Amino acid sequence: MKILLVDDERLLIKGLSKSLQQEGFEVTATYDGEEALAVFERLAFDFVILDLMLPKIDGITLCRRIRDKSDVPIIMLTAKDSDIDKIVGLELGADDYMTKPFNTRELIARIRAIGRRIEKDKGKESHRDKIHQWGQLSMDIEGRLVKVKGREIDLTPKEFDILALLITNRGRVYTREQIFQQIWNEPCFDTRTIDVHIKNLREKLRDDDNQSPMIQTKWGVGYYFRRD
Repeated sequence: MKILLVDDERLLIKGLSKSLQQEGFEVTATYDGEEALAVFERLAFDFVILDLMLPKIDGITLCRRIRDKSDVPIIMLTAKDSDIDKIVGLELGADDYMTKPFNTRELIARIRAIGRRIEKDKGKESHRDKIHQWGQLSMDIEGRLVKVKGREIDLTPKEFDILALLITNRGRVYTREQIFQQIWNEPCFDTRTIDVHIKNLREKLRDDDNQSPMIQTKWGVGYYFRRD
C-alpha cells in the first residue's frame, strides 16, 4: 500500500514514516499542502494521511481538492480536539480522524481496517457485476443461480452456460456453430443440439408478462439475448 503522508512536523513525519515502513507500507512524505497536492497529482497513492494545520494549503482545502479528484481513503490528523474540526473534515470526505498525540499502533490499525472495508466493498461490487437482471429474470453467474420472479429455475450445466454467454453479450448474435464451440470447446457437428437447448431454455424461462422471448432468433444466422 502506497501512503502519502502530509505534515509539517518533521520529527513526527520521521517517526511515523519509519513505523509505517516497518509494517510494509511504502511512504512518501511531504511537508506542506502545496507540495502534497503536486505529488498527489503526479503519483498514485492508496492512502493519504494529512494534518489539518498545514502551511501554504491547509488540510481542509487539501482534503477537498484530493476528494474532487479521487476516492482514495483519507485520515486527517490534528492537534485540535474540536468536534467542529472533526465534522468539517468528515463532511469533506475524510474517512477517519485522529487527534494528536495519537498511538501509532492505533493509526496503523485504522489504516488496515479501512483497507479491509474497501476490499470488501470492491468484492461486493465485483459480485454485483456478475449478477444480470432482465425483467423478472435474475442470473448470478458466480453462484450459478437463475431465478424468474424470485423462483429458482433448474437448468442443466450446458443450458446455464449458453444463457450466461448470451446474457453477458446482449444484442450480439451468435451462430449455432459459435455457441457450440464456446460451450463445448470442440468443433460443431450437429447444430440441432443448440436448437434443442435454446428451446428448453425458453420453456424454463418463460415469463407470462412478456410475449416476446428473452432469447431471440435471428433467422438464418443464430440466437441473441434481447437488449431491451
